[in-house]
Amino acid sequence: MADEKETKKPETEAQQPEDAKTENAPEEAAAPETKAGETKAADGKDDKKKKKKDLKDALAQKEAELAEQKDQHLRLMAEYQNYRNRTTEEKKKIYGDAKVDCVKELLNVMDTFERALEAPCADENYKKGVELTFTQIQKAFEKLGVTEIAALGETFDPNLHNAIKQVDDSDYESDKVCEVFQKGYLLGDRLIRPAMVAVSV
Repeated sequence: MADEKETKKPETEAQQPEDAKTENAPEEAAAPETKAGETKAADGKDDKKKKKKDLKDALAQKEAELAEQKDQHLRLMAEYQNYRNRTTEEKKKIYGDAKVDCVKELLNVMDTFERALEAPCADENYKKGVELTFTQIQKAFEKLGVTEIAALGETFDPNLHNAIKQVDDSDYESDKVCEVFQKGYLLGDRLIRPAMVAVSV
C-alpha cells in the first residue's frame, strides 16, 4: 500500500507541471496575438499618417497650381485691358488725324467762299445763295469743333500766327497783328492752320 501511494505521488507531481503548462498555454498563446494586434494598430497609425501627409502634399500642390492659374488669369486680363486702352487711343488718334485732314481740305473751300462774298455781284439772289452756303459750312465746322483763331488786333503769337511781313502801322501798337491774309483755325485745342498775318513794328 505504501508502495502504491509512493507511486501515485510522482504521477500527481508529474501531472501538476503539465496542468501548469496547460494553464499557462492560453496566456502564452494570447501574448503573440496581442503583439500582432499592437503591430497592426501601429501600422494602421503609420498608414493614416502617411495618407494624411500625402493629402496635405496634394492639397498644397493644388493650391500652388490654383495660385499660378490665378496669376496667369490676372496677367492675361491686365494685358487685355492694356490692349483695349491702346487700341482705343489709336482709334482716337486715327479719327482725329482723319478729321484734321478732312477739315484742312474744306478750309480751302471756305476761303474760296469768303473771296466770293467779297467780290461785287449784281445778282442779289446769287449773292444770297453764296451767303447761305457759307453760313451752312460755318455751322458744320462749329459742330465739328472747328474754331477761327482770333488774329486782327491781337498780340502776335508764334504758336497761332504765321507772320509773313512786318508793317510800320501807326494804327496798331508794336507786335500787334495789323492785317490778316488768311484765317487760321483750331480743331479743339489742335492747330489745323495758323493765321497768315502782318505784324506792326
